[in-house]
Amino acid sequence: MHVDLLTLYFLAVGTLLASAGMMFWEHRTHPRRSRSLRILAAGFGTLALGCIAVLLRHDLPGALGSAIANLVMLCGYLLVLAGVASLRGRQYRAASAGLLLAMAVVWVAGGVHWQDAIWNYASALPIALISGLTAWEMRRCEAMKALHARRIVVAVAALHALIYAARTFVLPWLVTAGGEPMQMLASQITMYEGVLYSVILPMTLLKLVREETHGQLLRESQTDYLTRLGNRRWFFEQGGRLMRGAAQGGPLAMLAFDLDHFKAINDRYGHQAGDQVLAAFAETARGVLGPEAILARIGGEEFAALLCGDGARRARALGEAVAGRFAETVARQVDGPGIAATVSIGLAQFEHDLPTLADGLAAADRALYRAKSLGGNRLEVARRDPRPPQPSTGQAGVSSVS
Repeated sequence: MHVDLLTLYFLAVGTLLASAGMMFWEHRTHPRRSRSLRILAAGFGTLALGCIAVLLRHDLPGALGSAIANLVMLCGYLLVLAGVASLRGRQYRAASAGLLLAMAVVWVAGGVHWQDAIWNYASALPIALISGLTAWEMRRCEAMKALHARRIVVAVAALHALIYAARTFVLPWLVTAGGEPMQMLASQITMYEGVLYSVILPMTLLKLVREETHGQLLRESQTDYLTRLGNRRWFFEQGGRLMRGAAQGGPLAMLAFDLDHFKAINDRYGHQAGDQVLAAFAETARGVLGPEAILARIGGEEFAALLCGDGARRARALGEAVAGRFAETVARQVDGPGIAATVSIGLAQFEHDLPTLADGLAAADRALYRAKSLGGNRLEVARRDPRPPQPSTGQAGVSSVS
């Protein structure tokens, strides 16, 4: 089905204006990306005005109409680049102003004598450059690296850059060989691709921002507000994934932590001091266990950690280090007349025949309860024998951390 150029321009104008409206409509819904969305809305709106200026360019004398239309289009592309670059905190203000000034000089210097050559060939080069930079900025955006839609933005912007680079460097040779029909064919191809660009690029950028916001909300729903560790739900999702990945064999280790006499701390020093104790423990445990450990607050004053590999082999030493450093840290950092806080720890280690995450945590919890029954402030290792243990300080695997 053949579609004439005028219809294609109207399609581009409509889709660009609709995209600009949607971007602006949603900027308040995504506070973190509000500025980027407003810039992108201005960019796509300006591109729509540029398309209208292209349709009216012959109504102005000489090369004035073509020059204005080209510069308005460049402003739109530069705003789109600015919006994408702002997603990673970058700006192109000086470069944008310089490019616009350079193109204005080209029109002033050669517009009268070489209007058609500048319009058909030379004016495409800055568009190719801007679109290439847009693809580059999106590709380098670390904040959105995990989002699959990012690749679509990169591909669409890169294809747009190639089309316009071809207009500058390849089209003149094709027109020389094929004449005016080749010029018309190139214009149609450019407009078909331009309509696709005006639909796919803004919709994909909007999808990216929505996916990023959704991911942030999901992470917040799985994060403990006080300690900024994962919560119970996060622990079971991440831990279950790790356990399934290690199904062929260990080593894995589960550490269960419970702060000793925490209710007494709250009653004596107040809940603010209790919150500081919890935050101090979380910071200490994260510092000792390292970023590879899956560490979460699973309830009140209870925490759990899942270790694999070398961390699992050193789990006992790491647990004892957490207990020792926590007791020192909380006494030094938490306000109050000498708050003494300690932690009891249960450890379950697995080399082969790995359990489910729930069973592994239950084994560590049984060791933790034994540590609490022996007075707390110590680490107990889970026994392989599932029978109820008889408390005894002489039992193998008992370690005091006081």
